[in-house]
Amino acid sequence: MTFRVKQVLVTLALAGLASTAAAQSAPPTPPESPRAVPGGQPASAAQPPSSDPQSPGTISGIVVDQSGAVVSGAHVKVTQQGQPQNDHPQGDPPQNREALSGTDGQFFFPSLPPGTYSLTVTSNGFAPKTLSGTLHAGQTENLPLIALNVADSLTEVQVGLSQVEVAQEQMRIEEKQRVLGVIPNFYVSYIPNAAPLNAAQKFHLALRTLVDPFTIVIVGGTAGIQQAQGHFWEYGQGAAGYGKRFGADYADIASGTLIGAALLPAILHQDPRYFYKGTGSKASRFGYAVANSVICKGDNGRWQPNYSNVLGSIAAGGISNLYYPDQDKGDAALTFENAGVGIASTAVANLFQEFIIRHLTPKLNNRGVGGN
Repeated sequence: MTFRVKQVLVTLALAGLASTAAAQSAPPTPPESPRAVPGGQPASAAQPPSSDPQSPGTISGIVVDQSGAVVSGAHVKVTQQGQPQNDHPQGDPPQNREALSGTDGQFFFPSLPPGTYSLTVTSNGFAPKTLSGTLHAGQTENLPLIALNVADSLTEVQVGLSQVEVAQEQMRIEEKQRVLGVIPNFYVSYIPNAAPLNAAQKFHLALRTLVDPFTIVIVGGTAGIQQAQGHFWEYGQGAAGYGKRFGADYADIASGTLIGAALLPAILHQDPRYFYKGTGSKASRFGYAVANSVICKGDNGRWQPNYSNVLGSIAAGGISNLYYPDQDKGDAALTFENAGVGIASTAVANLFQEFIIRHLTPKLNNRGVGGN
């Protein structure tokens, strides 16, 4: 069996847990927007301004789109003009601080000096938005929701961080995604306009998956079941037989992941991740999830045939003939048949990702991108 076939078996095994947890989960209470005080400034939710005129303050907020869905990975920059001093009557040069919004759309700037500030929010696919205000000494400024409008032009705006740096930050967010807090869910992006991964980042994500403790546990459990049921009897029993089964199963996962999710995507400039849709009708989301088994997003942001997935499944099936017993080796027809099964399993896995898995990933805020 190829890696793709086993992937759907693991996914299907989660279906029972997923349906139960999803049925028991209740929609979260949306956060209350900060109330405005006379003068148009939001009321502080933490503590009143300090009597010390130099006491630092904080600024925080949440970035959303026009539908109210949070925008992860938005670049937020706050610029402050230094306070006038005796030796600098015009104030110090402007000071800049930068941050990225998290998976829940939130950003936070601690220990900011008091004074006027300008806050600029940018994200791929959205028009930049700039706010301004005055931060008082010791004040905690909780800004109202910052809603970004869709850009009239998709021209990329360079705002200080390179594309590789943005992709690195977004990949770190993905590496924290675990279904039920345990099962790695690294190959799903909840940022629809996420920066493309370069070749090194694609290999990093593949290796991160292969050395994850859960991957080792799944391979070990699969090998144990195979030995108990007498599969691949030519491997024998005992520790030696178990070791051979474990090695073969791990080789399946390694070849499928390294070829289909790293090597070919790097060569063909394709993104190995599934981009969560989360909006639109259930029928449109169903079609989107199924279609993503045979199409993918290229590094140029355009959709194209998913050669990496198809060729990766075929290559992994062919390589498995090198280490499986002779009676279990397949011919060319079986290899292509397994590739077809792998594509179907990818479609099923995508459907779970689109409708169920997101609700079982505790590192994500339930108010995240898109609908239910």
